[in-house]
Amino acid sequence: MSFPAARQASLFMRTHPAHVLAMGFGSGLSPWAPGTVGTLWAWAAYLLMAYWLDTTQLAWVVAVSLPVGWWACTVTADHMQVNDPSAIVWDEVAAFWLVLLVWTPASLGGQFVAFVLFRLFDALKPGPVGWADQAFHGQGWRGGFGIMFDDVVAAFCTLLTLALWQVTQ
Repeated sequence: MSFPAARQASLFMRTHPAHVLAMGFGSGLSPWAPGTVGTLWAWAAYLLMAYWLDTTQLAWVVAVSLPVGWWACTVTADHMQVNDPSAIVWDEVAAFWLVLLVWTPASLGGQFVAFVLFRLFDALKPGPVGWADQAFHGQGWRGGFGIMFDDVVAAFCTLLTLALWQVTQ
């Protein structure tokens, strides 16, 4: 993304609160792997929240982040007139928070494994993740749901893999 394009994207992000949220407070504007950068932002934000919030409060944040993210992703994708723009990363943020909520307490190494698995499931879209990605394309609320849904499925696949790995240890 060139400087003028980055500036234009930054200006667009600031035109509506849904854009700020959907674009991960700017992390989705990364010219390199915005989904990965958004997930890294989610990880850092979760670690900060975990410092001040207890598990119940974190669970509420995650629970609220899903429907609010659905709204923000719907509005932003509609305003961008693109079904699933790469700059929208709230789907990665909310889904990875779900992974961390369930997987924690885990060491930073364990969290890193969760990060890598989540990114692999999200990027490669094997099996159920690919189905979820294809099932809800479009504009409006259906499209916004689709943006969020495949990442939630990737989160569940990540958690299932981590659980199976833990059982074999």
